[in-house]
Amino acid sequence: MATALTWLGHSAFRLDTPNGTRIYVDPFLSGNPSCPEAEQVPERADLILLTHGHGDHVGDTVGMARRFGCPVVAQVELGGWLKEKGVEMTSEMTPNKGGTVAIAGVEVTLTDANHSSSSQGGRYLGEPAGIVLVVEDGLTIYFAGDTNVFGDMALIRRIYEPDVAVLPIGDHFTMGPREAAVAAELVGAPRILPCHYGTFPLLTGTPDALRPLLPAGVELLAPAAGETIVL
Repeated sequence: MATALTWLGHSAFRLDTPNGTRIYVDPFLSGNPSCPEAEQVPERADLILLTHGHGDHVGDTVGMARRFGCPVVAQVELGGWLKEKGVEMTSEMTPNKGGTVAIAGVEVTLTDANHSSSSQGGRYLGEPAGIVLVVEDGLTIYFAGDTNVFGDMALIRRIYEPDVAVLPIGDHFTMGPREAAVAAELVGAPRILPCHYGTFPLLTGTPDALRPLLPAGVELLAPAAGETIVL
């Protein structure tokens, strides 16, 4: 069985791993105009991964963690805030950049990202992060999180050799297609999946704008919101 990756609109994803573990990344579901209605109430979750503290990424995390009793992996300051909200957060679940956590049968490493991170009330929630996720069969997925392009993405290529890179392309709050194409070159993944676009009018970047800018041989995966891709 292969990993199935479902884009839920914006930067929200659901992964079903070869062993059947269900993982949500940045589960902005309810209130997300791009998330199909049928996907806004999850039936189960075994693990939640967060890149940073903005509401369009934390999303439904608190309610899901309480409902399913599943662990949440988040950068240490964000983890402390979630704990105040009633989410059980242990030191294992709150690494910092460069730290790797083995949890729910997968490995999660936080990487650098250039953005900001705060609650809707403006509270500082630590630095934003990218996520490198290694599932049971060794497939490696890099979720860049909300970021611009930066040169040290080449280190992510060198150290982690991702098979798939999930990159924001919407522009305004993150990089747009022009920077995302350079990010794809630096990261070196053979498959790129764009996100953080099409949700709100300010997010003008599109997969069609990115496609001709990508390095030769790189495959662009551009599922519709709610569509599942087998990796």
